[in-house]
Amino acid sequence: MEWSIQDVARRAGTTSRTLRHYAQIGLVMPTRVGANGYRYYDESALLRLQRVLLLRELGLGLPAIAEALAQRGGAPTEVEALRQHLEWLQSERARLARQAASVISTIDVLEKGGQLMMETMFDGFDHTAHRREVEERWGSRAYETSDAWWTSMSAEEKSSWQARLAGLQADWRDAARRGVDPAGAEGQALARRQAEWLAGIPGTPGADAGAPTAAYLTGLGEMYAADERFAAHFGGVEGARFVRDALARYAETELGGS
Repeated sequence: MEWSIQDVARRAGTTSRTLRHYAQIGLVMPTRVGANGYRYYDESALLRLQRVLLLRELGLGLPAIAEALAQRGGAPTEVEALRQHLEWLQSERARLARQAASVISTIDVLEKGGQLMMETMFDGFDHTAHRREVEERWGSRAYETSDAWWTSMSAEEKSSWQARLAGLQADWRDAARRGVDPAGAEGQALARRQAEWLAGIPGTPGADAGAPTAAYLTGLGEMYAADERFAAHFGGVEGARFVRDALARYAETELGGS
């Protein structure tokens, strides 16, 4: 069987433009191109696309994905690779279920006027969940430094830090909903708060100098907009794009980016 590029894009939750880009860089090629110029994909192409999307979920960039798929010899078979991805997805589902249960418990306690328990409030909120993304993008030293900082904090300090982050993300969502200009005063004030928050995390590139580097801040914004897991913190893709644009502007004007 074969499916058109429009069908594949719709089913995979992506766009025809993305699929054409994947073909342009040799990542996922259409099985054939019809006389009318339409692109079609067979089962083998869909399997490859599935692996690409799963690797994207793990935070790998397109060059790293291309390298992983090009491996020979000891590289896993399609089935083995999919089993590895399935294991990760199942562990992620379990973590999200724990988070949901934690939030439900908190709501229940607040509604009944009970006492919040630190042990249950943050169940499932594992700061190591994105270790691979950090090490892939910024190196193992960045992760090790931030991990040492996090584990040295008391439960109260961790709670305060997470509350600050939640407040910042809520303000981003509110500004995005109101259609705030990312390059305007309010958008840039939020970008400054984000930069200051990041600078307080040891291991952040540029943190030693008091501010994240322009490249890091811009790249982080791009990651927020490209990955639905991160975009969800800002109300979805549109909210994440607002954050991306505001951070890019701030990096350019305040951190010497280009």
